[in-house]
Amino acid sequence: MAPESGPRRSERSRQAILAATRELIAEVGYGKLSIEGIAARAGVGKQTIYRWWPSKGAVVFDSLLALSQDSAGDIELPDTGDIRTDLKSLLRATVEEFADDDFQAPIRALHTEIMNDPQLATAYREQMDAPVRAAKLRRLRSAQQAGQLAGDADLDLLLDMLYAPLTQRWLLRSGGLDATFADALVDATLRAFAPA
Repeated sequence: MAPESGPRRSERSRQAILAATRELIAEVGYGKLSIEGIAARAGVGKQTIYRWWPSKGAVVFDSLLALSQDSAGDIELPDTGDIRTDLKSLLRATVEEFADDDFQAPIRALHTEIMNDPQLATAYREQMDAPVRAAKLRRLRSAQQAGQLAGDADLDLLLDMLYAPLTQRWLLRSGGLDATFADALVDATLRAFAPA
């Protein structure tokens, strides 16, 4: 059997690198993650990684982006017809993700890199955050059209008011990040944006 070459071999190596990155973050943490370690786990030379990615942060980003692309086509949020129910369900799911070590370790690593890498921050906003935010805004516009939110409500601000407190508690590890807090955030935010 002839050895594989070309795109199939490259894609197999790329997938191995992305999987190794996620595994190592979960096992050793971001601080101890290294290009050398990723290369050894993936069975490739580190020059292969440097040829495809400019930094450790870029590899981490692509490893997460690959997961999100695998699990989502067009993103649509549940629409039960009751925005309060749907937002509570959405924020509770976010709280559960933030408590999941497999999820939070790579996301914390990515946020560490984003703070110091403007290009990576732009890539994150455009490729990961924007599609999810657009889906949330579509759901909020639907609720607004149904009269469940004020007609002049700033929906971008509404999203920020929902998610900023969750993210702050998660980043600071300050506790109290649970379903009760998620529900309280939804109730308070919807009062602020209720129809007159």
